[in-house]
Amino acid sequence: MSPTNRTVVVTGIGATTPLGGDAASTWEGLIAGKSGVKHLEQEWAAEQAVKIAAPVAVEPIEVIPRPQARKLDRSAQFALIAAQEAWKDAGFTGKAGEDGSVDPDRLGAVIASGIGGVTTLLDQYDVLKEKGVRRVSPHTVPMLMPNSPSANVGLLVGARAGVHTPVSACASGAEAIGYAIEMIRTGRADVVVAGGTEAAIHPLPIAAFGNMMAMSKNNENPQAASRPYDVDRDGFVLGEGSGVLVLESAEHAAKRGARVYAEAVGQGVSADSHDIVQPEPEGRGISHALQNLLDNTDLNPAEIVHVNAHATSTPAGDIAELKALRKVFGDDADHMAVSATKSMTGHLLGGAGGVESVATVLALYNRVAPPTINVENIDPEAEANADVVRGEARKLPVEGRIAALNDSFGFGGHNVVLAFRTV
Repeated sequence: MSPTNRTVVVTGIGATTPLGGDAASTWEGLIAGKSGVKHLEQEWAAEQAVKIAAPVAVEPIEVIPRPQARKLDRSAQFALIAAQEAWKDAGFTGKAGEDGSVDPDRLGAVIASGIGGVTTLLDQYDVLKEKGVRRVSPHTVPMLMPNSPSANVGLLVGARAGVHTPVSACASGAEAIGYAIEMIRTGRADVVVAGGTEAAIHPLPIAAFGNMMAMSKNNENPQAASRPYDVDRDGFVLGEGSGVLVLESAEHAAKRGARVYAEAVGQGVSADSHDIVQPEPEGRGISHALQNLLDNTDLNPAEIVHVNAHATSTPAGDIAELKALRKVFGDDADHMAVSATKSMTGHLLGGAGGVESVATVLALYNRVAPPTINVENIDPEAEANADVVRGEARKLPVEGRIAALNDSFGFGGHNVVLAFRTV
């Protein structure tokens, strides 16, 4: 098999999210239909129009040694936690080269963030203003730079084939995984640690998103605030955390006897070229990404039984995505169980594609689709275009090979669709 046609598989998963401090507890929360949205308890929240968010369930200081944590932005802390779990889950016991299981020159890391170290940047500017130049941390620059999570994960595992940081707003995490798939498929690497991370629960992002009318202001009932496809949806809820996959060539995984969760079939990408924040209302850009996926992989639409939708709970975006699915797949869309897991995790921005890829892989591995919660009155356009999983988790077909999609879209018109398939 030529390097450009190498099969890519998922051999490790890791996560820290509003539903749990690892992949297993996150998955348990998703299947149970649990919400991670809460009232913000910080003093600054009292002045905000938006007083809710979805913070991680387990604080990183409970996992990472304090001296190490002080040198890392919160986004990098999340990425390290998820990457450590995924690396161990894949069966690796130390840095690349230490146990002979992977050549460090054949190992890559691709961890994305939509905003990067925004909390470090803003907090250290406050230190500068209030306490003076000498009190600014000397670690500020390596903490705030967007490539810090990827660089630190690369150092953790000993990656030397390349360490990369895609930045494409809310599509960043998915773009990182797509980039990693291509690194392996084209022969640049045998193993890549890939995903996304975000930590933006801070007064400025909350105020900015709130003032642009992008976020839900359902402060009275936080756990019901993120409600994709409901007629009363009024914006997304900001979440934080990280999701990471270990991707590997099928040949490399077989040689070391690794457990395989799923095949990473490939990606489809496009750009709307419509507006910096508004999605193209008919989903044309999304349609192009879906078609690009079909044109560049051996994926059969009849195989696709599940979609982890981007579905942020915004009036325009939720419907545009479903229109695109219907346009590209036609009647095949009728047998695709659509889940909007942001109804439970909130929107992790650049971390969303990572966490939702973990959820998509586990949906295939366990053959069950998570529910979309808080859909009390489904939008007629949503009901007409898709089979939304509501209320309770739904079993997926138990026979034969099945596939699933993970959709991610971002400000700027970035569209990324990932496809996974059972093995």
